[in-house]
Amino acid sequence: MKLDSDLQSIQEVRNFLYEAKSAQKQLEKMTQLQIDEIIFAMAQAAEKEAERLGVLAAEETGFGKSVDKKAKNLFVARNVYGAIKDMKTVGIIHKDEERKVWEVAQPVGIVAAIIPSTNPTSTVMFKCMIALKARNAIVISPHPSALRCSQEAAKIMCEAAEKAGAPEGLIHCLTKPSIEASNELMKHKLTDVILATGGTAMVKAAYSSGKPAYGVGPGNVPVYIHHSANLTKAVSDILQSKTFDYGTICASEQALVVDQSVKSQLVEELKRQGAHFLNEEEKQKVAAIIMIGKGLNPKIVGKSPQVIGGMAGITVPNHARVLIAEETNVGLQYPFSVEKLTSILALYTVSDWQDGCRRCIELLELGGLGHTLGIHCEDLSIIEAFGLEKPASRIIVNSGTTFGGIGATTGIMPSLTLGCGSFGNNVTSDNIGPQHLMNIKRVAFGIREMPTETGTETGTETESETETTTQTAHKIAASIGEQSYPGISRDEVLDIVKSVLSQMKLS
Repeated sequence: MKLDSDLQSIQEVRNFLYEAKSAQKQLEKMTQLQIDEIIFAMAQAAEKEAERLGVLAAEETGFGKSVDKKAKNLFVARNVYGAIKDMKTVGIIHKDEERKVWEVAQPVGIVAAIIPSTNPTSTVMFKCMIALKARNAIVISPHPSALRCSQEAAKIMCEAAEKAGAPEGLIHCLTKPSIEASNELMKHKLTDVILATGGTAMVKAAYSSGKPAYGVGPGNVPVYIHHSANLTKAVSDILQSKTFDYGTICASEQALVVDQSVKSQLVEELKRQGAHFLNEEEKQKVAAIIMIGKGLNPKIVGKSPQVIGGMAGITVPNHARVLIAEETNVGLQYPFSVEKLTSILALYTVSDWQDGCRRCIELLELGGLGHTLGIHCEDLSIIEAFGLEKPASRIIVNSGTTFGGIGATTGIMPSLTLGCGSFGNNVTSDNIGPQHLMNIKRVAFGIREMPTETGTETGTETESETETTTQTAHKIAASIGEQSYPGISRDEVLDIVKSVLSQMKLS
């Protein structure tokens, strides 16, 4: 009898998990050198196939640009690999000689990886590399609209790892992705941790699974432009960042918040560098296609300004790099204020940095708490104030937030999974890496004695108190012993008296 497709997908999950469990036990026994050789081979394969996978992803999903998807694949092959290649993940990874504590790495086991449609191939390779670096197996649940390219990326990682000596069965990618399959994968007893990158509903499902999970919330990244900013550089950074892959990375800019005193100069510079400002009529037409109900319209995701213009029924110049509309309000009823993973920006005007601070928080609270915020500013006191006060895990200074957030142009950990901390109901605010996919055991040597208080308050007796109790017991026992009690010896009487005196002291 042929099983229904949902039952087939669930059975596939179970089969993959059992195979992964067996393979992971073998991987766990490998040395650091063997693990590092496997990860090196995977990085080399990712670099070799970066362009082909970029084309596959763009063609299958219809999102973004193949050249930029290639760049994201290369970011994994070069930047992520460069950050993790020397990381110790086997055996004793650190010794603190002064405190006499050894740290021992232990893999978590099997990683369940949820993959988005916006960055499929790069995310698959990223999660495979950090999982195996920490000696884990991985089972991948791709987005249905990015199935073929995700499978191809997983296949490339699997073949490269096995050629370098990894056991078979470490890397699996579902062939029949579905909600039922994803739920089975996240809740199955063999799954040890979840890496969820996707929509809000999927991330919530991961955290509701009962398993440890690293989820990534929405971005809705605001960028404050202070009057001290180098406007030419700020605009260049913003447009390069926002137009990269047509805005599909969740750390990309969503709203510009500019000081009134430099607004006209900023607008002029934006226009000079290729931004197209919408008039009121055009704004209303574009606003009408941004959302469907309370969610983003998937048809506009990762699209060029010209394609969006065609959908909205407006004319957009061929040279336009991004569409910008001025906005004064924040909320779901104002579509330009929400996260827009496409070539659209909102522009807000504020009186000063305090006003800008409030506006940025409003935008984050609408749908980007804990993710990322950008600031272009040359005044360190203002930068410090934003860093201290904003509910964002990454404050990107004088750089595009797309590249700064993932660690391409900043000194933070290169990653394609960005935690949002407790602000965004995430378990961490870190950029995720192999260090989050292993348990750290601590072998701790005794280095000092535990001081104790003497006396009855701690339930202990001093030496003199013990002597007094013994002397008293002997006197009482001797007195009783002068009398004749058949069937009981003097020593037994002594023990009884000692016990009674001890209980009297405790009470």
